[in-house]
Amino acid sequence: MSTSQLPGRVEPYKLAARHEKLAGLVPLGNLKRLAEEIGAQTGDCRVTLDFGIDAQGRREIRGSLEATLMIGCRRCLEPIECPVASEFLLGMVADESLAGELPASHEPVLVEDEQLDLLTVVEDELILSLPQVVYHDEADCLVPAEQLVSEADESEQATAPEDNPFAVLGALKGNLKDK
Repeated sequence: MSTSQLPGRVEPYKLAARHEKLAGLVPLGNLKRLAEEIGAQTGDCRVTLDFGIDAQGRREIRGSLEATLMIGCRRCLEPIECPVASEFLLGMVADESLAGELPASHEPVLVEDEQLDLLTVVEDELILSLPQVVYHDEADCLVPAEQLVSEADESEQATAPEDNPFAVLGALKGNLKDK
């Protein structure tokens, strides 16, 4: 794989007609929306993009990416090194209304004025690939193990029968049976 930087903008229809392959690096520090999601990042994302035309004549991009991101632990908020990888299949459309004509296997990517912003494509795929929740192992987390019990678990254990909101109804029901 090449270690050069991917170009910011390309002419994807021409690349697809020639069945071109682009491979290179995207600096994570250039991805502002990713930084808004998980904080500023350093390092690079390795990207491979195969441009082509499928059997039905649709122009497509088969891609893969790999990056190591620093994401905050949900318990202690300290960063964790988190490898992220994705494989994707994009269908090129010139208008958003054409996106519905793509098969379910293809994600639409809008090509405006025969130009495609590759940084946006890579950033979108990275954001979609982020894990839902990230935690350190209990032994590595700065939050002590005894504090890892959720508040919901503690409140269920602490709720006494007299704190039950339905206790009043139970008492009324009992009073009615006595009569």
